[in-house]
Amino acid sequence: MNVSAVVICRDEEKNIEDCLKSLQWCSEIIVADSYSKDNTLPIAGRYTDKIYQNEWKGFSEQRKFALSKASGEWILSVDADERCSPELTAEITRLLNKNNDDRNGYLIPRKSFFLGKLVKHCGWYPDYQLRLFRKNSVTVTDRLVHEGYELNGIPGKLENPLLHYTVNSVSDFAEKINHYSSLSASEKYMNKKISFSYLLFKPFFEFKKKFVFQGGYRDGITGLMVSLFHMITKALTYMKMYELQNKKDK
Repeated sequence: MNVSAVVICRDEEKNIEDCLKSLQWCSEIIVADSYSKDNTLPIAGRYTDKIYQNEWKGFSEQRKFALSKASGEWILSVDADERCSPELTAEITRLLNKNNDDRNGYLIPRKSFFLGKLVKHCGWYPDYQLRLFRKNSVTVTDRLVHEGYELNGIPGKLENPLLHYTVNSVSDFAEKINHYSSLSASEKYMNKKISFSYLLFKPFFEFKKKFVFQGGYRDGITGLMVSLFHMITKALTYMKMYELQNKKDK
């Protein structure tokens, strides 16, 4: 079993240790860091000597860089705020040791936590992600945000999850959605004209989709907060799209 874990990061001292601890079973751990200014690198150095620094040029480019440093036939792509659960470790080990499956990749379910609480609805679970794949069988999508991997072939599905500690504080998440909404607006503003009615009604529909249609109400106040943040993210994206569409040359 020849599995390279790849992790991209920057200023992740709060997350990187638990992430890398969960990957110790892999053949190697590749950390692609974009010049962290906190203690990310000293902490990562306790778990791997394959740490590479690369100037940040976007999520897609950083993932491509990380993949280029991996030597394993199989890649397990994990973000710094994610953990490979013991059950997932055992499942991957059994699967690859059997060596009787001709698939090139596998979708992995992801359990996401908001302020330490598991979010079971709002479209957050099972949230399958292509994270285990043969190195030479994928391409990285060229998107500014929500980039991912495209597989040559039909993926299988694993049963056990990655653990995703996506929101540890409201303040940190507010900063994240401000950044992501800017990237999303830059990517989409040429595709959809933002009108008065669209900006007025669409964010409320997005809230209703998460909280009602996708069952966010079943997660109580956590589901309410997730749905509200989703609405705010969409509203920010649409406002920034409008700004870009109506920007006057100075």
